[in-house]
Amino acid sequence: MTKYKCPKCGMIYDKPGKCTMDGTKLVKVEDGKSSNHSHTDHHKMMMEDFKKRFIISTILTIPILILSQLIQNLFNFSITLTGEKYILFVLSTLIFFYGGWPFLKGIYYELKEKIPGMMTLIALAISVAYFYSVAVVFGLSGEPFFWELATLIDIMLLGHWIEMRSVLGASKALEKLIQLLPDTAHLIKNNKVINVKISEINKGDILLIKSGEKIPADGIILKGSSYIDESMLTGESKPVKKNLNEKVIGGSVNGDGVLEIRITGTGEESYLNKVINLVKLAQESKSKTQRLADKAANWLTIIAITAGVFTFSYWVIIGAELSFAIERMATVMVIACPHALGLAIPLVSAVSTSLSAKNGLLIRNRTAFENSRKITTIIFDKTGTLTEGKFGVSNILIIDKNYNENKLIQLAASLEQNSEHPIAKGILEKANKSKLLKVLNFKIIKGVGVEGKINNNYIKLVSKSYLEKLKIKVSMTIDEASTLVYVLVNNKPVGIIGLTDKVRADSFEAIKQLKESKIKCWMLTGDNKKIAEKVAKQLNLDGYFAEVLPHQKLEKIKELQRKGEFVAMTGDGINDAPALAQSDVGIAIGSGTDIAAETADIILVNSNPKDVTSLILFGKATYRKMVQNLFWATGYNLITIPLAAGILYSRGILISPAIGAALMSLSTIIVAVNANFLSIKKKN
Repeated sequence: MTKYKCPKCGMIYDKPGKCTMDGTKLVKVEDGKSSNHSHTDHHKMMMEDFKKRFIISTILTIPILILSQLIQNLFNFSITLTGEKYILFVLSTLIFFYGGWPFLKGIYYELKEKIPGMMTLIALAISVAYFYSVAVVFGLSGEPFFWELATLIDIMLLGHWIEMRSVLGASKALEKLIQLLPDTAHLIKNNKVINVKISEINKGDILLIKSGEKIPADGIILKGSSYIDESMLTGESKPVKKNLNEKVIGGSVNGDGVLEIRITGTGEESYLNKVINLVKLAQESKSKTQRLADKAANWLTIIAITAGVFTFSYWVIIGAELSFAIERMATVMVIACPHALGLAIPLVSAVSTSLSAKNGLLIRNRTAFENSRKITTIIFDKTGTLTEGKFGVSNILIIDKNYNENKLIQLAASLEQNSEHPIAKGILEKANKSKLLKVLNFKIIKGVGVEGKINNNYIKLVSKSYLEKLKIKVSMTIDEASTLVYVLVNNKPVGIIGLTDKVRADSFEAIKQLKESKIKCWMLTGDNKKIAEKVAKQLNLDGYFAEVLPHQKLEKIKELQRKGEFVAMTGDGINDAPALAQSDVGIAIGSGTDIAAETADIILVNSNPKDVTSLILFGKATYRKMVQNLFWATGYNLITIPLAAGILYSRGILISPAIGAALMSLSTIIVAVNANFLSIKKKN
């Protein structure tokens, strides 16, 4: 079976493409064996390998430096050994083949796949230096530069070692997420508590969670209440109070209370696993900025080889010594290595994705995330986003005198008993003392309500728009600043239930912050105009769309886009799917565990509108880091390549191969350090 291997880290894949960690193109391996190691394991192995090669090569470099004529003149001492040029040859050969092996191996894979890159440049530079010096040792006229070769390899190894440490640091975020789960759990079976491995937990099992323990899997509280620390999963800094029948997330930490929970999700179904998969997918995905960097790196490779050959030819033609011409060529090729460019964007992407995951911002589409800096208008879904989404029955109006309030609520609650909709919860809460009736032929009337058969009568709970569509007139009205649900029995109105929903306290600050950033804020809702107008005035919104059905939301997005607005849509990721897909940036605001919003570009774990502001600020910060890294990774070449070629040689300014390697490595280190300074700033 054909497998594909990353030539850089050795990871084995089943399909062709690029390494998911650093973007290196995969090469075909016949009869390849799969690996049980993670990317973190491979990068750790690579880091240790570069470290070991650097230390050994540096030790071997010391006697080469001591025997170098330039170093002796510089520090005013003299050491002469019999056959010292052969000693230098042996030591340099060891460094070339041992220290330079990663680069020599890299050029083989790059040329085999016809994708010359940074390994090709480094390998060519050290090979030219080595073989020319060997030729001088065995008879060619000229001066060998073994010490330049040795220090060049040392600095390259040091740069790669530091790079691997940076990449590993970004990769460890996933590892930390995985480590959130405990090794064992307390299973309650036959009224006994048994300690079992977490792998033995099944859906439906009942677990005991003691105070201060990590919760092993997603579940619902059957007994007890406690404050739960979800900060590592959702970014919510304060512990969240969890009561009976509320959901808890695997990996979160229990407070002082003792809980009994029923497991609802393990393995692939668990929230934590979904987060890990989303982070992996985001790290694998490439944005336009990253693809631009890839193209720039390819062009820089071509320019470096061309500039190296041109530099060598120029100095040979004007009569310079061969050793000087080779030295200039090697220096140019080393300095022009697109190493920093290859790391510039992927590292920022890895760091930003990991950081966002730990702060409740899950990125599915990197291009959309970077484009969040362009947002001019944000459209919020009302219920559960700008409002608390916790409806309470505020008033009941009886139309048909054959029904009283209790009977009306009993019918409505029976129909809504299996629904998770906020309105349904409000009605069910009101009916908590009523006996629920059996419902047959239950159906959802898309966007307007539900229907079913109870005691041979067809019952419907619908919005006003449904009545208007069927031309059913209701002469009696109640406060239209409430969400109104009309109860129909055999298509005849028998009563109206009014429910109210409070505006979230965080919504006021979120809208204020967005408007301060010159971003227009609109609201979409299926509720009536009176409610929409009331909420819009409270929050000082720029506008609203009321009585909008799910399929009409998409048209409202298009309407704003036609006016030249760059639109972000925030919704629940399910009912708002068409609008989320149409918007320039689709943001699904979940309830903590509902993160399966396939059409959203970004998922905010907490239903907190202030996280939208954090998202935009973080998107801007991420893009700035990418631009800074691109500028540094390419900009320094404009100055250093001409200097390496010897343009100011007549003025005594010249860059040696070792200095060139140091500059190249320094640019890589700066890019890596800059990426790791990225942080999320959450406004209070």
